[in-house]
Amino acid sequence: MTDQAHNEGSTTAVPFGEFRIARSEQSGAIVVEVAGDVDTTTAPALVRAADEALAAAPPVLVVDLTRVDFLASPGLTALLTIHRNAGTATAVRIVAAGRATLRPIQLTGLEESLSLFPTREAALGA
Repeated sequence: MTDQAHNEGSTTAVPFGEFRIARSEQSGAIVVEVAGDVDTTTAPALVRAADEALAAAPPVLVVDLTRVDFLASPGLTALLTIHRNAGTATAVRIVAAGRATLRPIQLTGLEESLSLFPTREAALGA
């Protein structure tokens, strides 16, 4: 089940099988925080949430994958789609540091195509 929350900051663990997206504004950027598994069933929701954020034409969109437990191929495709949909008007910055997120990006060579950061603070400060 996909639950799109638009409030900031819960630090509780996401139960197995749950997927959540939270959207907030921070330091002039829009942050889309994702929790749970990003796979065939949830990747479209991630793209939709990012597209909604991009509609506001923010200078920066941060996609925070810190709380993602599993990033499947459709999730990688979603990240590329978000980057493409942003065009040149919005800088897309991906927060991916854990084995569940950074490793698949590296294994597929996508670190050359995506702006990756180890923390949300680093992405916001770039």
